[in-house]
Amino acid sequence: MAARRDRTHYLYLAVIGAVVLGVIVGFAAPGVAVELKPLGTGFVNLIKMMISPIIFCTIVLGVGSVRKAAKVGAVGGLALGYFMVMSTVALAIGLLVGNLLEPGAGLHLTDAARQAGEKQAAGASESTVDFLLGVIPKTLVSAFTEGEVLQTLLVALLAGFALQAMGRAGEPVLRGIGHIQRLVFRILAMIMWAAPVGAFGAIAAVVGETGVDALKSLAVIMIGFYLTCTLFVFVVLGLLLRLVAGVNILALLKYLGREFLLILSTSSSESALPRLIAKMEHLGVSKPVVGITVPTGYSFNLDGTAIYLTMASLFVAEAMGNPLSVGEQVSLLIFMIIASKGAAGVTGAGLATLAGGLQSHRPELVDGVGLIVGIDRFMSEARALTNFAGNAVATVLVGTWTKEIDKARVAEVLAGRVPFDEKTLVDDHGPAVDAPEAPEEREPVKV
Repeated sequence: MAARRDRTHYLYLAVIGAVVLGVIVGFAAPGVAVELKPLGTGFVNLIKMMISPIIFCTIVLGVGSVRKAAKVGAVGGLALGYFMVMSTVALAIGLLVGNLLEPGAGLHLTDAARQAGEKQAAGASESTVDFLLGVIPKTLVSAFTEGEVLQTLLVALLAGFALQAMGRAGEPVLRGIGHIQRLVFRILAMIMWAAPVGAFGAIAAVVGETGVDALKSLAVIMIGFYLTCTLFVFVVLGLLLRLVAGVNILALLKYLGREFLLILSTSSSESALPRLIAKMEHLGVSKPVVGITVPTGYSFNLDGTAIYLTMASLFVAEAMGNPLSVGEQVSLLIFMIIASKGAAGVTGAGLATLAGGLQSHRPELVDGVGLIVGIDRFMSEARALTNFAGNAVATVLVGTWTKEIDKARVAEVLAGRVPFDEKTLVDDHGPAVDAPEAPEEREPVKV
């Protein structure tokens, strides 16, 4: 077992080295660095390839093994309610800090920036109705081929409820899906060995494209945004996690350290989604809670994106010399609460949502979106890290509220006494995989 841990330890040391090397290449040879972008894109695509089968297996196993369908509905309803509240809090914090910093004052819009803003706005026309209809896949299997998280979630829930209704006749199918899950996680563990190559290509390309000048001129909003995200995670989420679950936020983030490194190097929280599912189950949260909360959170619990949308809106308005009034800010906040739900945890989605929000409220400000196109990649990393932390905390909180968490195991895992199996990513014997029967039997009585 020690040998396995040593090997994966070297893998993540290699990722850190690759990130440093990528930064050096980006500054030393920007032209060459930009050409390395496909390395990062290819690695992220390999990870995305695994997301749909992992979500499907996890949810079907979780829902299909639960005796009472009402329990799954209770978990989903609780999770969505929490996501709405926390997104609103994050948006409000972004507005507050944005008004205090006034980061856009003194900047000027160039023709290149104006054209970049128009380009982003062109791809941001999806309405709420389009978003809701998009949750329904064209066929039962197209959710897997198109890589849509919410479509996969819908198909998996339907399959899980169907197997639940079949009773003992569905048990052979559940066992088969359990074997497929182990296979999928083993493939993911193999893909992770390409992480250093992907990290090198991604970081080198973004440093080569952006350069130092853009970073200097826009440092105020970047630093302000990073500080705001940090305060939100450690103060708001940390306090909530301590009060509700009795868990230290620093211990949880340390446990997820490798996932944060992966997100930092790829700038996409989706790259760590499969590992978050595996680690939350290993932590002691039951399969139904993990299977519903984590995938749903990746579309509905985007705390970092929420902070970004409000701060960036204020930044653009200030930079254009046309600040938003208090009424316009409140109106925009309400719009962003809904619009942020359609922004997936992928690089660039937040920028398109920002353009769409401004276009619906103050069309004359859309051109200003181009001002932050140059640094959006660096802000995307903060968004992704905050979104990921928010979803990890949400999973523990929902597990605590529904009494679907083994607190003794949580303490053991966070203390490092029950190590995560990096080779298989599957905990075959822990309580997270074979969820205890007692809470399932008590849940209907409690509700």
